[in-house]
Amino acid sequence: MERCSPDVVIITISRPRRRDLTTARPIKPLALPNVPRARVGPRPHIMRLDPAELWVDGLYQRDLSPKSLKLIEKLVREWDWRRFSIPVVAKVDGAWHVIDGQHTAIAALSHGGIGEIDVMVVETDAVGDRAEAFLGHNRDRIAVTTGELFFAAAASGDEDVHTALSVCQRAGATVLRNPSPGRPFRPGEIIAVAALMKLIKRRSAMQARIVIETLVKAQLAPISAEMINAIDAIFHSPMYGDVEPDAVVEALARFGGVIAPKAVELSLAKKIPRARALAVIIYQHTKKGRRASVSASDSTNAASKRRNGAAPPLN
Repeated sequence: MERCSPDVVIITISRPRRRDLTTARPIKPLALPNVPRARVGPRPHIMRLDPAELWVDGLYQRDLSPKSLKLIEKLVREWDWRRFSIPVVAKVDGAWHVIDGQHTAIAALSHGGIGEIDVMVVETDAVGDRAEAFLGHNRDRIAVTTGELFFAAAASGDEDVHTALSVCQRAGATVLRNPSPGRPFRPGEIIAVAALMKLIKRRSAMQARIVIETLVKAQLAPISAEMINAIDAIFHSPMYGDVEPDAVVEALARFGGVIAPKAVELSLAKKIPRARALAVIIYQHTKKGRRASVSASDSTNAASKRRNGAAPPLN
């Protein structure tokens, strides 16, 4: 980033590599014939300030919560100008008030090595206008889904995410980037990205594949976090004996209508997590037998975990 005047910031972007052109798309206007155009007020300008000069109006701004403190700690620990979200400020009685971006400003000051930061200065006279602007910044934005974050991590080269994608592809499952409202889920679709990633991190790729493949064969739509955790427990927790994946698929197909209600009853009666209750009920309805080992190394790892009682807790 280079500065050529107090009001202009130039960001130099490197030319995209050829492979990036397949997913890049130009910004194009939408017609929107029935949408009235808002009146465009004074254009904001950019300037650089010491974050110690900034103030927060408690009349409409939130206090720092435990979640806020964790966010500030994360910003300080992982400060990166490429992720910098410019604070929006306004001058009130000679002082600079932050309308949006107090966490960024506090993190910059707390870091100790940032110095001045760029801010976007807007014109607002009344406190009501500033409060309305604060609401707009926090309300008029589209939340990023876990699926979108998942695929962004894949694009950044995250090895665990690439393993998860490979596991799902081999198992016949699909991770949804952004589920369409109103469209019924199809068998094998996954929206439980967090549960999927936890599975990938605590199991080998082959073990994770068997869990997901079992749920795909059972025609679950969608594949939920509770079902991922339940089937993983049945296959890998020392609490359960060996069962064949196909036997679990058969149990889910034959007793799917009663498994969920019974799991709810058990969860409430015993005050245990729903996933653990599901595992118990599914296991009770599954034919027992030795499950073929995936590989010599996987068998050794599974046996070691059973002896040591090292099965991860279900969340």
